[in-house]
Amino acid sequence: MPYTPSGRFLHVPPPCPRTDWATDYGRPWWKNEKYCIGLLSKKTRFIRIINTLTSQEQQLEVCSEESLQEILQRYLMYNSHAGSYTWKYNGLNLDMTKVLEENDITDEDERFYELRMNDDQFLPAIHLHFNDDLTSA
Repeated sequence: MPYTPSGRFLHVPPPCPRTDWATDYGRPWWKNEKYCIGLLSKKTRFIRIINTLTSQEQQLEVCSEESLQEILQRYLMYNSHAGSYTWKYNGLNLDMTKVLEENDITDEDERFYELRMNDDQFLPAIHLHFNDDLTSA
């Protein structure tokens, strides 16, 4: 019997055998596209985004498939003018249409695991440099 701490949900059998519970419901809910709410990422990772103008730093968990433009959209909640900044990593401008790996921001989690190091202290830092282009939020 499956453990369901929040009570029964769709297609979970009752705790005891019953004659009034039918198992001929067709496709299970977890295989029904109607209930799909998102896609599973291959890997997530944490990054630091540092605003060089204000010295504020935010840590975000991002998907490996997310482009920097998508990360920018999520970062707008911390800085509504983030589009007015140049995004850099190791002094190089980043291509906002590419993902982190394509911008040479490698994921070194496996290496840190092999070395038994805490990867929370060594997150890649993306620096935001303000452009005075007078855009409005």
